[in-house]
Amino acid sequence: MPCPNRFLVLLASLLAAGGAMAGDVREPKGVVELFTSQGCSSCPPADATLGQLVAQGDVVALSYHVDYWNYLGWADTLSSKENTARQYGYAKTMGRSGVYTPQAVINGRDHVKGADLAAINGKIEGLKQSGQGLDVPVTAAMLGDEIEIDIGEGKGQADVVVAYFTKREQIEVTKGENTGKTMDYWHSVYDVQSVGMWNGKSVKLTLPGKFMGRSKKDGCAILLQSSGPNGEPGAILGATVLMVGQKKS
Repeated sequence: MPCPNRFLVLLASLLAAGGAMAGDVREPKGVVELFTSQGCSSCPPADATLGQLVAQGDVVALSYHVDYWNYLGWADTLSSKENTARQYGYAKTMGRSGVYTPQAVINGRDHVKGADLAAINGKIEGLKQSGQGLDVPVTAAMLGDEIEIDIGEGKGQADVVVAYFTKREQIEVTKGENTGKTMDYWHSVYDVQSVGMWNGKSVKLTLPGKFMGRSKKDGCAILLQSSGPNGEPGAILGATVLMVGQKKS
């Protein structure tokens, strides 16, 4: 069932008052990647939960719309085969034989049901306490037409991954399992790029900011992420979020 209208109004007002609350996550305690679909009847509560995580302002919260439910009669307007491939990549990393929605992947290391806010926050805290949190500092800012990324020192090696997202999308579903519902989607990823490597030493990267100009609602997450032998996504060691117009702290 979708979340009550009262909650949607409250969530929207909180996000607006907080400055987009902000996508302005300076020192996140974890990364939550929700795999969802507009054609999945059990996904609306998880989509609302992601909105709550965005409102918390202390995690990097991203939404990846998959395409494997499109055959049910509604083609998810935000879905892509790349998002589906990322979820299957996580399944391989975690030794799973399949995927499901709504699935929340935490720090690239573990997963829980996407609608369970308490379980998500509990998993974030548990990973942090066990030394599997975000231990490498990552910051980013827009400087003119460019994105400047600073990554600190740490152990290991990882890819520097940028996930570009749209801050908020409101979609009216007219077919399929969610027929008649109008839903809000937060931080929906539309492009993921690997832009560099990190080998434990501090590094600074400068990227063109052209993707950030699509809409004033846009932003991106910078993930310092390990990868498997075939490029499948793995543990996230550090992360930050950058919104359009956000100034360097």
